[in-house]
Amino acid sequence: MPILTYSVQIHELTIQTDCGYLALTPYTPRAIRVRYSLKPEFSAKASLIVTAQPDLGIQFRVQETPDRLLFATSEVVIAIDRQTVAFTYSDRHGNLLTKEPDCGGKTLEPIDVLVSVFDQSTTIESRATADGVRVDAENVRKVVDRQAYHTKLEFEWARGEALYGLGSHEEGMFNLRGQHQYLYQQNMKAVVPVLLSTRGYGIFLDSCSLMTFHDDAFGSYLWSDVDDELDYYFVYGPEFDQIIHELRSLTGQAPLLPKWAYGYLQSKERYTSQSELLEVVKEYRARELPLDGIVLDWKSWTGDLWGQKSLDPDRFPNPDQMTADLHALHAHLMVSIWPIMKPGGDNWQELHDHGFLLGNQANYDAFNPAARACYWQQANRGLFAHGIDAWWCDCSEPFEADWKGAIKPEPEERLRINTEEAKRYLDPEVINVYSLLHSEGIYQGQRKVTEAKRVVNLTRSAYLGQQRYATITWSGDVVATWETLRKQIADGLNFCVTGVPYWTTDIGAFFVGRKPDLWFWSGDYDAGVDDLGYRELYVRWFQFGAFLPMFRAHGTDTSREIWRFGEPGDLMYDALAKVLQLRYRLLPYIYSSAGWTTHQAYTMLRALPFDFRHDPAVYDVADQFMFGPAFLVNPVTQPMYYTRGSVPLADARKARSVYLPAGTEWYDFWTDQRYQGGQTSEACATLDVLPLYVRAGSIVPMGPRRQHVDDQPDAPIELHVYPGRDSCFLLYEDEGDSYRYEQGAFATIQIEWDNAARRLTLGQRAGQYPGMSEQREFRVVVHDVKLDGRRVNYDGQPISVDL
Repeated sequence: MPILTYSVQIHELTIQTDCGYLALTPYTPRAIRVRYSLKPEFSAKASLIVTAQPDLGIQFRVQETPDRLLFATSEVVIAIDRQTVAFTYSDRHGNLLTKEPDCGGKTLEPIDVLVSVFDQSTTIESRATADGVRVDAENVRKVVDRQAYHTKLEFEWARGEALYGLGSHEEGMFNLRGQHQYLYQQNMKAVVPVLLSTRGYGIFLDSCSLMTFHDDAFGSYLWSDVDDELDYYFVYGPEFDQIIHELRSLTGQAPLLPKWAYGYLQSKERYTSQSELLEVVKEYRARELPLDGIVLDWKSWTGDLWGQKSLDPDRFPNPDQMTADLHALHAHLMVSIWPIMKPGGDNWQELHDHGFLLGNQANYDAFNPAARACYWQQANRGLFAHGIDAWWCDCSEPFEADWKGAIKPEPEERLRINTEEAKRYLDPEVINVYSLLHSEGIYQGQRKVTEAKRVVNLTRSAYLGQQRYATITWSGDVVATWETLRKQIADGLNFCVTGVPYWTTDIGAFFVGRKPDLWFWSGDYDAGVDDLGYRELYVRWFQFGAFLPMFRAHGTDTSREIWRFGEPGDLMYDALAKVLQLRYRLLPYIYSSAGWTTHQAYTMLRALPFDFRHDPAVYDVADQFMFGPAFLVNPVTQPMYYTRGSVPLADARKARSVYLPAGTEWYDFWTDQRYQGGQTSEACATLDVLPLYVRAGSIVPMGPRRQHVDDQPDAPIELHVYPGRDSCFLLYEDEGDSYRYEQGAFATIQIEWDNAARRLTLGQRAGQYPGMSEQREFRVVVHDVKLDGRRVNYDGQPISVDL
């Protein structure tokens, strides 16, 4: 399709070809929107994902050559073939980033868009499943609503190039080269339509429909099912942090969660009463085990009023007193709410009477702003007004067709039946973004009620842009096997590399045992915590979870409280208590990372190419990651003590191989032994030891042993220095809750290490917040010498100490 003509406006380049129209719009010098349409007028429909507007002050130039049309910002050059309109992307120095096939890489295939019609012949039936109640509409007619397109965007990815992203899927893929992935929302599938490349760029496809990714025998491309036009963003870094900065500038920054949300949350399926919740928290306090939250799973409502957003008065007789008692114990309550409701409750009736339900007359219409507002008002009246602290928006996909039967359907069959189920109730163009709109309603509703309590929303589904609504996505109802634990690491890393920063997993897996008649209920441990094999798996999963943005245990089949795994002095109990205490000691480090996530578009759960993009040896390391700038985390993903049935393993190696990325030295966190990077090391991995390394040059602030995040607020902060290179750390502090930080109510201290001079400098404190201590005591620990606890009294003014 040769270029016929082009036009340069103040904000974009438009191109007419003999079979379509293109627009290139720079939003920043590094982020360029590309649209391709068969119509001369581009779609005026507002994006559900992108909130930014293009900066009209961005300078770009357009230059003609005999063969190409060149579009260039100060950072990116796109060369457009005049005959085929194939794009070649380069940086400003002319280094190739990626390219489309020479014959062209953009395809639009016209289609009819079918939507459902629900009329008098439609029947409604409800059914119980392992994943909750489902309500189905039958005898639904389909009609042609409009015309749209399948879209296809092709690439020629380079040899040795690695790709990451697309969200959290159950297969444990890491480097996506040579893979394919189906992009639809489902239990254990949380889609984010973003790819990042080790060559220093990202691709974000602004589509809300079913998509597929291929880099296999069928080609190398992204495909979408229903769109008005092909609409994507090319984003240049070259570092992953820079790409994510651009993505969040386009789609929204991630608000800070309250400090308590970075502590430990205890959950299971399920606590059943007010008294049980309080008893569990009191037991944690009695044992001096840290805890900041407890979770109330489904069926907290009365009887079979599925989805009712109020508590059963028989089991929760005084919600106000319950939350007050929990808060007095310095614990917070998260409550599960569902987008689906059965007839009979006043929540369902109100939504029904206003016409706010989808065609199955059970799921509320999250695409309707008035329906979102009504849903929030119900949640506020029934729960939030009684003092609950956080939301668990379960089943936020919210339709499924494969959660049944003894045999897992083939991937293509799962794609077909699940997307057909979603398309029965939702427009095919938007089946992937129910959770995005659902999360918006919760966030905006709570923000209108109070600015004193930050929003926390744990959700099973995700999308780019959802980060702006204070969500944490968990990986769904996974099963208790060692293979699942290994896959979960890669799944979380590919989720967070998309720019959505908060991800977690059910520690210990949701399904622990096995039910032969249900393919998904396929754990290895029917005896649960009574099986020493499961206890070992749980410890290793717990160690992994301690280095995730949200640290939360949950699941069915067996109890999850720490004392279910033994008593003090027992190997399992002590291993759990050890890493739990470490998580709390690291809170100054973790909360600072959270501050950077909000203020600087940082990512704390980091695939190794974030920090070591120039070391190809990390590209396929799927079971190691950085947690913040300092820690190399290496979870153990195979048994060393017991197999299922409590059968001891004889002579199992109590170590794991760890690749130490090149370009830096590393310290073993537990022993301070120092290693050169660029090598594989055998790390001690006894049950109480998570192989953990610290990058040379790191500064790690640590607090005291504590029982909750607000315990001992004025205790000295230890500054652990790992010499080896110059470095810095920005200590972030605020009051721990409220949105006053958005008006500047926070404080930072720049801490710098001069490696040659062996000098640590605490810079002048910037900012302040209510309740801030003007005087702070720091204790400096240097890890290459025997210097333990050098005291520094800090009053907000710069101070240096030679070590």
